[in-house]
Amino acid sequence: MTQPDLVIFDCDGVLVDSEVIAARVEAELLTEAGYEISGEELSEVYAGLTFKDIMLRIEEQSQIPFQASLIGRAEELVDRRLQAEVRIIEGAREAAASVSGKRCICSNSKPGRLDIMLTKTMLLPLFKGSVFSSCGKEVMKPKPAPDVFLHAAAAMDADPANTFVIEDSVHGIAGAKAAGMRVIGFTGAAHSYPGHADVLTEAGAETVIRRWADFRSVLLALSEWSDA
Repeated sequence: MTQPDLVIFDCDGVLVDSEVIAARVEAELLTEAGYEISGEELSEVYAGLTFKDIMLRIEEQSQIPFQASLIGRAEELVDRRLQAEVRIIEGAREAAASVSGKRCICSNSKPGRLDIMLTKTMLLPLFKGSVFSSCGKEVMKPKPAPDVFLHAAAAMDADPANTFVIEDSVHGIAGAKAAGMRVIGFTGAAHSYPGHADVLTEAGAETVIRRWADFRSVLLALSEWSDA
């Protein structure tokens, strides 16, 4: 296997440094609603999930009921902060451009938020027509379900077994693995924490990179190797 059919990039925490911004806003709202949690804790435990799924999991664990209106407030506040503050992760543009074959984005963020982030960071031209949201009408379930990955592979005419995914979260890795894809972990965003690489490896990443400068050589090396 010398050339991947497709390389899939997660967006939040992989291409753009948005996870830490969203986590701080969402943690503040959850704390106000009666469940005290820091942005750092929320990132470590729930990165890669939609805010709705985060709320549902916390409700189940804590037995603290949240108002559904919290989701709308979070969406509005996070979008506002991202519009003002989101930045590209160093080296992400060059890494994406280095993919000689097909590339796309698979994200749990809504299409509108993806457009905000990719436009502000000037990444959109690299992925025009190949940005897939688990919140889109074609996708049934968000990550950690494999739906968005499988939908992207079908749309891009790619074999999932010959597709690489770059993910920063356990939940994203779970979805990619369930789709039958190979995963490279990424820990170069501001929300990364001690032990993050080990957690991603345990979740199923074949290797983990911290700098985008290492991406091309790692992808080439892994593309030459298959246990099939």
